[in-house]
Order: sequence, then structure tokens, then C-alpha cells
Amino acid sequence: MASEQGYVPGRHRIDEYGGGGFRFADMSHRGSILATPSGVRASAITQAAEIDAAVIDLAIADPSGPPDLLIIGSGAELRPLPGALRARLRAAGVGCETMATGAAVRTFNMLLDEGRRVAALLIAV
Repeated sequence: MASEQGYVPGRHRIDEYGGGGFRFADMSHRGSILATPSGVRASAITQAAEIDAAVIDLAIADPSGPPDLLIIGSGAELRPLPGALRARLRAAGVGCETMATGAAVRTFNMLLDEGRRVAALLIAV
């Protein structure tokens, strides 16, 4: 990702995914990403089992305020988010949907196009 410390400010649709990365904002990035209402950042997550409270807190602590919904693209297959992490999101007033990364990208783009305050943690496939 061609930006300072792996961060691109602004709301960006995901134009492509696969091959171990994503294309957005006229750039390509190899690896996972966290897209929030204020920008897109690189994520070191490589599999759903690595998602922890720190990752969830990063999504919630968006400078523009927490998103209404966090979509988690868990890789090639659906991997449910543990109950404790779902509870953490619920306590912050953030909804959560977990699905395979392809479906998560499509859902994120649709909700972004609708102007919704949505964030997505997308694990590269």
C-alpha cells in the first residue's frame, strides 16, 4: 500500500480481491486490511483465529466514531467470531456480520454505496 505506515485516508470501495490481497483507491495491497469510515489500513491478520480484542478495538476506535456495523471477511470459508469478541462489539453498539471474504467484500461495497457507516476486517485469500 503506497501510504504512510500502511494507511489510506477516506472511504474506499474494494475493487478487487484474491491472489493474497486487495485493490482499492487505485492501489493494490498484498495482505489483509481493516477498512473503517475514516480510512483503510494494513492488517497483520492472516487467519480468523488471530482476531483478538486489540483488532476489534482498532475497528471501534475509528477517529470519526465507531461504525454501525463491522463486517468480518474470515478468509476462504466462514469462521465465526468468538462470543467474547461479539460481546465486545455489542457493548460498543457495533453490529457484526462474519462471512467468507468474497461475500464480505460484496456486502461492504453495497453498504458503502448506500452511505452506511460500515467497517470491514478483510482477511486476504
